[in-house]
Parts: sequence; C-alpha cells; structure tokens
Amino acid sequence: MADPAADTADLATAPANAEELLGLSPELVLNVSQALDDDHPFEVQQLIEPLHCAELADLIQLLRPERRAKLVEYLRPRFDPEMLTELEDTIRDEVAAQLGTAALARAIAKLESDDALLLISTLEEGKQRQVLHAIPEALRNLLEEGLSFPEDSAGRLMQRDFVAVPAFWTVGETIDFMRESDDLPTDFYDIFVVDPRHRAIGIVALSHVLRSKRPVRISDIMDAEIFPIPATMDQEDVAWVVKQHDLVSAPVVDDAGRLIGAITIDDIVDVIHEEAEEDIMRLGGVREGDLYSAVVDTSRSRFSWLAVNLLTAISASIVIGFFEGTLQQVVILAVLMPIVASMGGNAGTQTMTVAVRAIATKELTSSNALRVLSKEVLVGLINGLLFAVLIGAVAWFWSGSPGIGAVMAASMVITLVAAGFAGALIPLFLARIGVDPAIGSAVILTTITDVVAFAVFLGLAAWFLL
Repeated sequence: MADPAADTADLATAPANAEELLGLSPELVLNVSQALDDDHPFEVQQLIEPLHCAELADLIQLLRPERRAKLVEYLRPRFDPEMLTELEDTIRDEVAAQLGTAALARAIAKLESDDALLLISTLEEGKQRQVLHAIPEALRNLLEEGLSFPEDSAGRLMQRDFVAVPAFWTVGETIDFMRESDDLPTDFYDIFVVDPRHRAIGIVALSHVLRSKRPVRISDIMDAEIFPIPATMDQEDVAWVVKQHDLVSAPVVDDAGRLIGAITIDDIVDVIHEEAEEDIMRLGGVREGDLYSAVVDTSRSRFSWLAVNLLTAISASIVIGFFEGTLQQVVILAVLMPIVASMGGNAGTQTMTVAVRAIATKELTSSNALRVLSKEVLVGLINGLLFAVLIGAVAWFWSGSPGIGAVMAASMVITLVAAGFAGALIPLFLARIGVDPAIGSAVILTTITDVVAFAVFLGLAAWFLL
C-alpha cells in the first residue's frame, strides 16, 4: 500500500517544470491583464500570489501604464519593498511617484542597507531629499554616508551590516555572539576578523566555525589571505577581483584601511549583468532602460548617435565622390562596392566586440595587445583570401571582366585586414586614453572600414581598369 506521506514528500522534492523556472508565461500576463481590466482584485491576487518579487517586477514592467498603476494600488496594502530594487529606473520612478513619499520611506526602511542605498540613489534629487527626511535617523545617516561615495563604486554597492570579531575570540564566543546579537545581517556567509584598529586581517567561513570546537581560537581557523576592496573602487573592478579570486564575500575598507562594509556574491552577479548590459547598449548607441522610456525621450537619446553616424556616412560619400569619373565609366563598380564595405564593417564589428569585452574582463591589456593585434590581422588576411576567391569569381562572372574580379578580390583582402586591425586597435586606444571603448568604438570603426573599403576598391579600379 502506498504511503501518502512519501508521495507528498516526493511531490515536494520533485524538480519544477523548466518553464516555471524561466519567469512569466504569456498566459499569466494575459490573465492578469484581463483581471485588471475587469476590476477583479481577488483574482489578481490569486494569480500573482506564487510570484517571486523579481517576477512581480517583470509583470509590472510588461503591463501597460494604466494597468500597471491599478496593480500597484492592489499591491499597496502588502507591498514587497524588494520588488522596487528589481524594476528598471524609468518604471521605478513611476511606481515611486504613485506610492508617495511616506510609503516609499517605509519600504526603504525594510530593505537591507545595500538595497536601500541602491533604491534611493536612483530617485531624482527632490524625491530623494523627501524620502531621506521621512526615514529613521540611523538609516538616514547610513544612506547619506553611502551617497557620498562615487556612483558605481564599492561604497555604493556594499552592505553596511556585516559580522566582525577580534582574532583572539574563540569559536564558542563567536557563536554565542551571533546567537545573542539582534543586529546581524539577515543573510551572511563569512565572518571578518579585525584587529584593535578595526582593520580586516582575515576571514572565516561560517562552515568552518560550525565544524570547529568551541575552545578553538578564530585566529587559528581564519584565512589571512584577504582582498580588501577600497570603498572608491569602481564596481566593474570589484566584480573582476571577486571573480578572479573566487570570493563569496569581500571586505570594503575606507582610506585608513578600516572595515566599513561587505560585498557579497549576489551583488556581484547584479554588477556583472549590469555592466554587460551597459556595454551592449553603448555599442548600439542606446542607453539603459531605453525599452521603457517615453517615445520623445527615446527619440532624443538616439538622435545624437544617429547624427554622429550621419557624419560618418557623409565622410564615406565624400570618398566616393573623388571617384565619380571612375563610376561613370565603369557603372558596375557602383553595384559591387557595397559588398566590400559591408564585409569590412561586419569583420571589424566581430573583432571590436571581442576586444571590448576582453578589455572589460581584463583579458586584453597592454601586455598582450601586440599578440592580439597580430592575430586579428592574420585572421583578416586568411578570411580575406578565402572570400577574395569567392567574390572575385562572382564579380568576374557577373561583369564578364577578369579585371573587375581581380580588383574585387584584392579589395576584399585589404579591407578585411584593415578591419581586423582597426577592430582591435580602436578599443585599445580608447581604453588607453581613459574613454570607455564601448561608447565610441562602433562609430569610429564604421568610418574607418567604409572609407578604407571605398577608397581601396575605387582606387584599384581607377588604377587597373582605366
């Protein structure tokens, strides 16, 4: 006879359906939207009850503004403040305005110090001051101190709540302290060991504490190899340090080396995602949160990038204009020349994408720059020769002229070599002069590949064919 308790346990431990782990289903969003339109708050509550705060934030972002406002009102009596930290900045501002200063202050007061700082730092200045005045003084002082650190720095990222003990304590004293203290972090993985001047000198994993006998001193089980993070360090560099040394948490120190906070791995995951998203957006000339911005704001932010690209297109057209006579005499060149420019642009973009990401992860530095440049030139040469044979034969067949086929083949080789070289060199140069390679690499590369492609193709055509 089957045991019902065993069956229940099996169901409880059974793996979830993969689709249930991958966020919201379109059916759920549709059902919630319909329930909101029909003004059925109880049905909405039933639908969203199983959702995690991050999934609830995704749902709010997917809804139209009027439905979004209605859902926030339904959530107001038992609003989860964690959800605010998961929203995109544009939507968060909208929700914060709807909640009001008092409700927003109460929500921030319930968050961990790092999440509270993240949330308040994204508010516009006037709203920020109002919320700071409405929260308890102790938390306000912590947040104001955090806001004094540079944006995107370790000081903004760190938790103010951490566990630190002196090296002469025993395991038993440490455990008793953690049991009796009321102001420990909700979740933590490591205990920091400090000297009398409150400087971090070691770290102990909770698992080591629990597996050690009570009389053992903390100094005997601590790991003295620590990596203190300066509070002013950029968060991208912090993520690299944590990744490089496989850290679960890291101490954050002030200018005097005193321990003032801790950064944990969950914060680093967010940083890695944020930085990768930022690089991708910048390569395309758009800003973060572009998907949720108003039409006018999106148009304005994209206009400047498109204007720069217009200048690059004009520069390429000027090069073409120099060979107007050649084009008039050999008209088929006008048909073939976009092929060379397109191949150069795509080849350069491949190299540039790899280079920008490698610079961000510190895999490409001045120490190996020459080797990477040489490799990309060689890759461009090999691909150029392969495509030269292919496109040269096509151009010969299409035009009936072996000369045009030869010009096309030679242009392809030169253009792909130049594209590979420029695609690696431009990000390196920008990084060397202190400019984010993700911002300007694409537009500079486009200009170079277009100008080189047209100049080489039309120049060779004018030389050999005329």
